[in-house]
Amino acid sequence: MSVFATFIYGLSAALPLLRIDLRVSAAVGALHGTAMAAATIAAGLSLPLLTRAYGRRAVLWIGLAGLNAGVMLVMLASSLPFTLTGFALAGGFGSVMLYTAMAALSDHHGPAGPAAISEANAIAVVIGVAATFLLSLAAQSALGWRAALLFTPALTVVLVVTMGRTRLGEGPAASVRVTGRPDWRFHVACVVLFCCVAIEFCFNLFGAEVLAGRTGLDAATAATGLTAFIGGLAIGRFAGARLALLVSPARLLVGALSMTAAGWLLFWLSTQPLVAYTGLVVCGLGASMHFPLALAGVIAASGDRPGLAAAAAPVWAGLAMGAGPFVLGALADGFGTHTAFLIVPTLVALAVGGVLSARTRA
Repeated sequence: MSVFATFIYGLSAALPLLRIDLRVSAAVGALHGTAMAAATIAAGLSLPLLTRAYGRRAVLWIGLAGLNAGVMLVMLASSLPFTLTGFALAGGFGSVMLYTAMAALSDHHGPAGPAAISEANAIAVVIGVAATFLLSLAAQSALGWRAALLFTPALTVVLVVTMGRTRLGEGPAASVRVTGRPDWRFHVACVVLFCCVAIEFCFNLFGAEVLAGRTGLDAATAATGLTAFIGGLAIGRFAGARLALLVSPARLLVGALSMTAAGWLLFWLSTQPLVAYTGLVVCGLGASMHFPLALAGVIAASGDRPGLAAAAAPVWAGLAMGAGPFVLGALADGFGTHTAFLIVPTLVALAVGGVLSARTRA
């Protein structure tokens, strides 16, 4: 999961710099997110078949190999078709690896699976912070930002060595069959998940650009803005597991969305770097609970059909990864990135409305 974090946060921080190298518009640059999204959807649809055919261990290594191939292609490529292909390869194979790892982790820990996944996500985000920080440093050095992408294959080597011949239990996920039809609450929960993932990716892909435009920082220095956001994510995910034991999921998610809205307002209005960084940290603290709680909502709304939730989650997440940043990029080309970032409170409002309308006693 930490290897995946180096890819997703590293390439997100690199996107503004990649756009400068390729000399493309915001909307064209956002196609990299669309490529990742399309590949993630394909990965979600194919993962059950791959797991049944080859088993988790083989699928995990396949995902790792494809992820690194995509990252290396982005690092070496200098034209749009190749960078788009690199993002798609890394996104698709990375998702295969990520969902396989989470399934194995959950099965291994049994009833403590959700807590284990929450802690693993927190650790992965810490590694993601390191990836963005390294990229910012490399961008300001003679090495250039592309050299920082070597962090992903380097950490992969560490993973391969430390895992050795560790066995991965196949668990029940490989044989789950989707049966029955969900009610309207399930579809609303999926829309909430869509909004939450879109919010995070809007910050990942355009937060640094808004920071540069409002504060006057250069693109390389503004890339550290993503580090501030991810730092908030890391702190929030470590603390969120404790809060989830005390507060109902729906109430906690509404609170987390409200915190993100408050942080966004502070970030969006500020022209001072320190205040803007503070806003990004607050946004990260709120966003830290979006995905796990929204995913829990999808699972709860599916009733006794966990297979349905497992199949739907990556599809909706993939749609959000592509649609949110692409719409923001298109709006940025027409109205400027700062104005286009109003899409964030719009998504927050939709998510809060969905949570409140679909609340159940469960």
